[in-house]
Amino acid sequence: FVLLTGDIGTGKTTVCRCFLEQIPAHCNVAYIFNPKLTVNELLRSICDEFGVPHVPAVPGMETAKDCIDPLNAFLLDAHAQGRSNVLVIDEAQNLAPEVLEQLRLLTNLETSERKLLQIILIGQPELRDMVADPSLEQLAQRVIARFHLDALSQEETKQYIAHRLHVAGLRGPAPFSRRAVERVHALARGVPRRINLLCDRALLGAYASGSQMVSERIVQRAAQEVFAQPKTTRAAATSAAARRWGLAAAAGVVVGAAAMAGVHWLAGGIDRPLARGEAPEAARAVGVAPAGAAAASASRAAGAASGVNAAAAAASAPASAASAAAGSQATLSPALQQFIGGQAADEFAAWRALAQAWGSDVPPGAQPCAALASASLRCYRTRRASLDLLQQLDRPVLLTLRPTPAGEQNDASAGDEAADGVTAVLLHLDSGFATLSGAGQTLRVPQSELTQVWHGHMATLWRTPPGLPDGGVVTDAPGALSWLDRQLVSKAAGGTGAPRERMTPELRRDSIQRFQRAQGLEPDGRAGPLTLMQLNRAVGVNEPRLRDGA
Repeated sequence: FVLLTGDIGTGKTTVCRCFLEQIPAHCNVAYIFNPKLTVNELLRSICDEFGVPHVPAVPGMETAKDCIDPLNAFLLDAHAQGRSNVLVIDEAQNLAPEVLEQLRLLTNLETSERKLLQIILIGQPELRDMVADPSLEQLAQRVIARFHLDALSQEETKQYIAHRLHVAGLRGPAPFSRRAVERVHALARGVPRRINLLCDRALLGAYASGSQMVSERIVQRAAQEVFAQPKTTRAAATSAAARRWGLAAAAGVVVGAAAMAGVHWLAGGIDRPLARGEAPEAARAVGVAPAGAAAASASRAAGAASGVNAAAAAASAPASAASAAAGSQATLSPALQQFIGGQAADEFAAWRALAQAWGSDVPPGAQPCAALASASLRCYRTRRASLDLLQQLDRPVLLTLRPTPAGEQNDASAGDEAADGVTAVLLHLDSGFATLSGAGQTLRVPQSELTQVWHGHMATLWRTPPGLPDGGVVTDAPGALSWLDRQLVSKAAGGTGAPRERMTPELRRDSIQRFQRAQGLEPDGRAGPLTLMQLNRAVGVNEPRLRDGA
């Protein structure tokens, strides 16, 4: 067996399609894309895919044996002819345990040299949990390779956008400012499918507003359309203007998409497109998108524009942006301006102060996240946090403070280091006030004033479960998994308090989703950093709290 897993939208099916397109001539391939089948239905589907005739011994009463016998004969005959047989099952997380066991039995047919049937299972991360179940230990021992598609890093996101534009025909710098790319990465969480949707809408919004550069603000508005995000107060104030240029976007969407892909844009965006034949690391793993993909995407967007405000991603006029910036600076207290001005550009001191709040330290010159791993601490970063999230997490955090409002038209100035902001520690948050610390200073400011200089960039620490190795995930560490199961059934986490004799992957996922809903988190059923932070908080793990740092 070979396992290929990845979160939704990370490119599993693309990898599968690329693999199928490159199958050698001596291979027979069966591809199952809808595995929600019984054992008999799956066996019939495999026979049909391989072109193996199967006739029930008793008319109208087909059994598993009626498919297995001719399938075995087919595999032996193919081996005699020097041919290989590969079974690919997509969405394999939907396979029932009894179906997985039947697949294992199919691999029992072998020669002294090799198995006669190779099976590739492709699915979401829960597939790994299923295979790790003790009841499927025999199957797990036959897995010879495991691959997991992670989300793209910020640098890979930048390369991916440049690659897609290059495939679409762009020759020149990509029309995304540096901060726009950072925002795309944050909002799309590095997931290629979400990146595609967000960039497509952002390009349309930029065209509708007559802008030759996609800014951070355009990306933010595009996200409100594509991902149905709740509008912020500032976004709501500009919604009327967004509706006014919606008609222009609908009328020019196809022309705009073509123009954005074909014009040599002004400097200040992504450095360059990839050279012909060159692909980013992630693209090399999944193959090159066909050149017609961009045209098809533009066509789909054109159809959607007639029903929605496709231009909800446009930027405000530069004059308005300058006015807003001036107004923002005018409302900052001298104390906050002085505090920001007194912070060092290097964030190491802030990380060290945060570590000390957790009873740890970062040696000089060390990389904070790597150094703190030995103390069972991990870093968590996001660029889209809110005050509500900070209160929910209830722990000291690092905030990036920047006086200039996020997403203004000048955010393409990649060379302006000061525009990146300074880092301070948030120690306390209550009663409408926030307590900041940095460079030997402590300042208490109204939360309304904090939101003028903080635009969602946040980092914090969380304590890992016992038995979780550095860089590991809970589902792959038996000790951490046992701890997780015990906490999920505890009354503190909303459970019954009675331990379960056997926690199956399905029960575990249901328990995690129940806890996530109770905590106001996205109920994805995965024990990710936010879920584990809230679980630590619920069961009383010793961690510093915002309420403790007066």
